[in-house]
Amino acid sequence: MKNLVILGAGSAGTMMASHLTKKLSHKEWKLTILDQQKEHYYQPGFLFLPFDTYTEKDVVKPIDHLIPKGVEYINKKVEKIEPENNQIVFEEGSMPYDVLIVATGSRIAPEEIEGMKGSGWHKDVFDFYTFKGAVNLRNFLRKWQGGKMVVHITEMPIKCPVAPLEFSFLADSFFKEKNMREKVDITYVTPLSGAFTKPTSSQKLGYLLEEKNINIVPDFNIMEVDNDGKKIVSYDGIEVDYDVLVTVPTNMGDDVILRSGIGDDLNFVPTHKHTLQSKNHENVFVIGDATDVPASKAGSVAHFEAETLTDNIMRFIAGEQLKEEFDGHSNCFIETGNNKAMLIDFNYTQEPVEGTFPIAGVGPLRLLKESKMNHWGKLAFRWIYWNMLLKGIPIPMVSRNMKTAGKKIAG
Repeated sequence: MKNLVILGAGSAGTMMASHLTKKLSHKEWKLTILDQQKEHYYQPGFLFLPFDTYTEKDVVKPIDHLIPKGVEYINKKVEKIEPENNQIVFEEGSMPYDVLIVATGSRIAPEEIEGMKGSGWHKDVFDFYTFKGAVNLRNFLRKWQGGKMVVHITEMPIKCPVAPLEFSFLADSFFKEKNMREKVDITYVTPLSGAFTKPTSSQKLGYLLEEKNINIVPDFNIMEVDNDGKKIVSYDGIEVDYDVLVTVPTNMGDDVILRSGIGDDLNFVPTHKHTLQSKNHENVFVIGDATDVPASKAGSVAHFEAETLTDNIMRFIAGEQLKEEFDGHSNCFIETGNNKAMLIDFNYTQEPVEGTFPIAGVGPLRLLKESKMNHWGKLAFRWIYWNMLLKGIPIPMVSRNMKTAGKKIAG
């Protein structure tokens, strides 16, 4: 009996378990998934928690309820991976593998910036990239009377690169609904030269900041959070005052990657961007936020990667050449507030395009256009996530690789 081990039971790991349990011979292969956590979070929902759009029960479920039949789930902390010995090491004992899939995701690392985190988060500094952070921010906003809100990104890459911008747009709507928008000054602070990571998106969508009276401070490379002075300070001396700071700290790979010595400076695993095979160990594959591939760290990317990786795992087991197929495809809804959203579609080489999605010429979703349909599409994704993606059920008419039919380059 051979062992295929999946390290991580988040979005990517659970999807891979669902795909592979349908493909592998259970007489020849034992499929195991490891995770030290006991709860699975729908992380896109963290964006909505602070605004009371979602509740806790909408975004969290027990991991063991999501593991597919035929897969052994072990709830245990992994000390390190030893690829030279083909084994996973625990505090007590070890587990051998013939094929390993690393799906350990990423985490926020506020400790990387002076003053961002001491013994705990400060009373007016929050994140919404963790479940606890999003809930704490919700509780704060329910009582906040207004002032200077700064929405800040420390550095790239981060999970869901547009989420901080979405937060700013949703905050604008939230405070309008509470009849207190005039009491709130919203400033968006980014290390990028514009609001969006893609130049085409900045060109097409930059008007939203001005329209919503959201200030932007670009090219801001943070040096420290001055908690006493209530300001963030850049390396070149720029200071931005706040009454409440909503920050996206440095994103890094899981600490097990550091302990194993198989990652880069941010603990992301060097990965072939088209095959998703580790660049350093042929029987190790990587998926989702754990990779260093130049694609968005988003659920849609993990979904598309899972389909290609499943094929390549089966090819590897059969001794066949891997397909260099994954093109960095990503779909991303961008909440713009007022029950509207945009949808962008892009990959490694193609900037976001205009057109229709998923059916060429029909839609019903429009790319790079605000619409209520896109907003409802984003909200519907939660049901799709729990009931289709995690179970490895294909989404009709949505291709793993980016299609150009019915689309045109923006501008």
